[in-house]
Amino acid sequence: MNNAFDLTGKVALVTGGTYGIGMAMAMALGKAGATIIINARRSEMVKEAVAEYEKEGLKAYGFTCDVTKESEVQAMVAEVEKTVGTIDILVNNAGIIKRIPVLETSVEEFKEVIDVDLVGPFIVSKAVAPGMIQKGAGKIINICSMMSELGRETVSAYAAAKGGLKMLTKNLACEWAEHNIQVNGIGPGYIGTPQTAPLRTDGHPFNDFIISKTPAARWGTPEDLEGPVVFLASGASDFVNGHILYVDGGILAYIGKQPK
Repeated sequence: MNNAFDLTGKVALVTGGTYGIGMAMAMALGKAGATIIINARRSEMVKEAVAEYEKEGLKAYGFTCDVTKESEVQAMVAEVEKTVGTIDILVNNAGIIKRIPVLETSVEEFKEVIDVDLVGPFIVSKAVAPGMIQKGAGKIINICSMMSELGRETVSAYAAAKGGLKMLTKNLACEWAEHNIQVNGIGPGYIGTPQTAPLRTDGHPFNDFIISKTPAARWGTPEDLEGPVVFLASGASDFVNGHILYVDGGILAYIGKQPK
């Protein structure tokens, strides 16, 4: 059974895999045997991240590339295919969020979030798909969000983008299934990262709010996403397609505690 999760010889592109959950997922793919490709818009971030992977004994390549620029993405994919090999696994992880009330959100700010979080995955998926089709196999994993299922104040652009990404996932799965390409999504819950550390102190209102809304009664960790991403990237998920796997500690299943 372990062979079903073995990614030896596979090439995995994780967009934005320079820190946080992107790096955790890329690390997991690398430890399962894959060669890692990452990108970011800033070259210094790419270099620092590649050094982190290499410290773990993993084979990694980094590219400076903006996922919203189709010409840059096509050039990156062409270079990967030329120097490393066909991309077998794509994790569309690069994303941004702007927490701004709707009436204070400019059209430009709204479009920026849509471009990175929705148009970016479309561009990168479209660029890697021909190689996967030619090979007759491929795995695309879109990092979605609970905000494609739930509403919340100040994140309308993000929720709109992630809702669109959920449906893009399902439609790409339908369109490319005949080529043995599986397109699925992961919807992380609230994950503890260095960026959220100030919010996760005991007694902080937001920390208490998340704990109360999560049946598991804790924040998730980047490591909680390792198993799901390896599963969806591996042969173990060959008949799983168009599915969004929520890794949220049960939040979406929970109506909340009954008042005493």
